[in-house]
Amino acid sequence: MKKILYTLGLTVLLASCGSNYLDTVPQSSTGTATIFETTQNAKLAINGICRLMVNQYLSSQGFNGEGTIKTWYGNYPGNDFQKSNLTGWSSIINSLYHERNTSSYCYYPWFYYYKLIGNANAIIENIDNASGSNEEKQFIKAQALTFRAYSYMMLSQLYCHRWCDSNNGSSRGLPLRIDLSTGELPTSTLAEVYGRIYEDLNEAISNFTASELDRASGDNYSPNLDVAYATYARAALTREDWATAARYAVLARANYPLMTNSEYVDGGFNTPNQEWIWSSYNATDQNLHYYSFFAYQGSNSSASICRTYACSISKELYDQIPETDVRKNMFLGPKEGETYTTSTGRASKGALYDRAMKDYADKIYSTSYIFAYMQFKILCADQPGIGQLNNFRSAEMYLIEAEANCHIGGKDAETQKLLVALNKDSGRNPAYTCTKTGDNLLQEVKLYRRIELWGEGFDWFDYKRWKEPIVRKAYPEGSFHVQFAITIQPSDNNQWTWVFPAKEVDYNDALSSYIE
Repeated sequence: MKKILYTLGLTVLLASCGSNYLDTVPQSSTGTATIFETTQNAKLAINGICRLMVNQYLSSQGFNGEGTIKTWYGNYPGNDFQKSNLTGWSSIINSLYHERNTSSYCYYPWFYYYKLIGNANAIIENIDNASGSNEEKQFIKAQALTFRAYSYMMLSQLYCHRWCDSNNGSSRGLPLRIDLSTGELPTSTLAEVYGRIYEDLNEAISNFTASELDRASGDNYSPNLDVAYATYARAALTREDWATAARYAVLARANYPLMTNSEYVDGGFNTPNQEWIWSSYNATDQNLHYYSFFAYQGSNSSASICRTYACSISKELYDQIPETDVRKNMFLGPKEGETYTTSTGRASKGALYDRAMKDYADKIYSTSYIFAYMQFKILCADQPGIGQLNNFRSAEMYLIEAEANCHIGGKDAETQKLLVALNKDSGRNPAYTCTKTGDNLLQEVKLYRRIELWGEGFDWFDYKRWKEPIVRKAYPEGSFHVQFAITIQPSDNNQWTWVFPAKEVDYNDALSSYIE
């Protein structure tokens, strides 16, 4: 019997996510009987899945767990993010690999998320037989169910069509692997995928609640009840289930007040603070070196990919950020009289260069190239790419509820209050007001989603589900290198849908008749 690609990931790692976490079992695979002998060992298995989210894969520098999804699949091909002058990556940045089923770029997300799913399945299937309290078993099972739901949610956004193009979910979904079997498995419908996500999250919420347990103080990297709520909110938004999205967004953010301005502009995106609902752990003692998310995006990273090719915001989005907004100061927008090489975006001397080296000296590596519109939001906590990776924060939940309200209708006043809370009351923009209604209000929500979540891996995913074209412009209208200054219509490139990897189709006979 041929084995589905999924089995390649069926190895539970017992790895620590913190130097103060006791490593009682080696950081390698071990027998199922040992892992699930006790709830204490099962906790280490959950810890191992957390570690898988910040691991290097496929012997490639760039495949670094969840950070790769945010960088290569969410940011690089998006509308508002640019990796300045990185023309050698134009095929990825311009979304030309969606139908190349033998490419590692097509294969990686499948491999990575089914690896998480395989490990989650092992826990779900075995935890009930472990020795330990029933409350611990409920909590651990809930964590595994949350991992599985999150993974299927992310896979569906990459390998399935938009919900609005799915004929109410009847389009092709994914193989739903929900046990430890390794046989052939046909694809489900997209509606069935979301049905499974919802079912897993409902069960997770029930178990989290019944257990009356929570993750330890200082642990932001393993799932808890709030992470299940946040996953539900994002999944429902993607499925265009507006009422469900709004409901769970409120629940998810309840315990996570927005960060302060000082936190926002100085390390608010590399170290957990009160706004962070869930993150992936990273520290000096568990360093991915030049392979990590922050080694690709940190403005102060010593990695050559950052020193030579800055991450920058598009001119079009930058120009829409009000002057009174603290978020505008996190980008090097040229002022009158400040010039740069318009073909590349680089400033090697002159007023713009001097201002960057003076005003942002602590956020730029000493030998970094300076580019117009370069960012200072994503910073390393240590070199070359140390930093904890945020997966959910409460700001996203405000924006999910606001967007959902716009589609529900009759909630303009509530939506205006949400935007005021996010932008004015938080201090991000003390001058912010909102009186817009109807479609204009929805456009305002989308704009502030783009501003608030810039660089965090949402760009391409949002434009896909919005079914809006990516429109990048070169100088003088925009700031993109001419090789990236293209328009990508929603119908282009297989409707922005990655095909099933050839490795999966070859090994899963139930998909042998599946033709992309």
